[in-house]
Amino acid sequence: MKHIAPFLIGTLFIAASAAANPLKVFILAGQSNMEGHAKITTFDYLGDDPATAPLLQRMRGPGGQPRVCERVWISYLTGDGEKNFELTGKLTAGFGSLWGADPTKPGEKIGPEFTFGLALEAALPGPILLIKVAWGGKSLHTDFRPPGAGPYEMSSFQRENYPKQTGHGIPKDFEQWQIEKARETGRCYRWMIEHVKQVLADPKRVCPPYDPAQGFELAGFVWLQGWNDMVDGHVYPNYNRPDRFALYSDLLAQFIRDVRKDLDAPKLPFVIGVMGVGGAAPGAEGLAFRRAMAAPAALPEFQGNVVAVETAPFWSEELGAIDRKYDQVRQMRHYLDSKHKDHANADGTMTEEQKREYLKQFEADLISPAEVALWKRGASNAGYHYLGCAKTFALMGQAFAVANLKLLQSQRR
Repeated sequence: MKHIAPFLIGTLFIAASAAANPLKVFILAGQSNMEGHAKITTFDYLGDDPATAPLLQRMRGPGGQPRVCERVWISYLTGDGEKNFELTGKLTAGFGSLWGADPTKPGEKIGPEFTFGLALEAALPGPILLIKVAWGGKSLHTDFRPPGAGPYEMSSFQRENYPKQTGHGIPKDFEQWQIEKARETGRCYRWMIEHVKQVLADPKRVCPPYDPAQGFELAGFVWLQGWNDMVDGHVYPNYNRPDRFALYSDLLAQFIRDVRKDLDAPKLPFVIGVMGVGGAAPGAEGLAFRRAMAAPAALPEFQGNVVAVETAPFWSEELGAIDRKYDQVRQMRHYLDSKHKDHANADGTMTEEQKREYLKQFEADLISPAEVALWKRGASNAGYHYLGCAKTFALMGQAFAVANLKLLQSQRR
């Protein structure tokens, strides 16, 4: 695996330090992987790899606890639907997903924001402000839909099937679905823009050392989203067609234009975190979606100010292999419960206790004690959350920062 060389961040510092010293503001937005589901308990896994052991050292303070940045502050807007809340403070570990946690203090998880901020602090002088907005389970086609894309439009599949109110996943009340869809369309985009403007109206509220005489500079935007669009066969119904996700590319390009317009930042450096769940072999549809995510960066209007960063290289292949074995265990449980004809409970006579014992032995035969220990050390969530692996999120955050800094550097030449 190719990791970001530490010296690159120092090299970028030379170019950045010669510039003026306003407050540097970076926006991070997306869905659950931007929230971040990597538990702090998986930090030690970075130390197992000589390539990432130095990164772990930068993530920890002298006492071994997560480092607290001295020059990076964060405003984090998240929540559940209309019940949004903001968490602010000096950047440290814990500004990941706060689902079910105390919303008044950092929790037990990180997303890419932690090492993103650490890398920026090492490369830039003066204070830095991160504004993070993220909610789990949100789409670009609806929730983050940019205003320039117009109202939500049904796909050919939806136009043909939804009014009939038939089939799995089809809404029972089509008229009510239309009302709800109109209400949901663009709401996360609006919350995002409103929150960014609110924070920037009074930066000192979040970042105490802010100097109004120096002002602030919108210096970057990182987008990490995609899962809900990738798995939506109703909005993107043309399976196995190379242009299946062309709509996502169009929406993301418009999203970039609208963000820049609404924040009055026409050349705002924009980093696209390309979906990397599953690593190097996500399947044909996964590869098609990755191409669609990266496509806007190749548009002529975005040359030199938008970059796509592949996150697949940061997926842990060894943890992924163990996860596939746990999938087999879950599948076996389904077979036992459903009395599958080709498995041990085909006649349906097994008791719950017998099924548990059978499954326990099946798992023990399939997954070694060493693999169990490795899994507990490095993983803390499901595959669609990059296995909740801090090593993966740390590498992503660092890569996003380096990409953003390079865009800034090229704009100042």
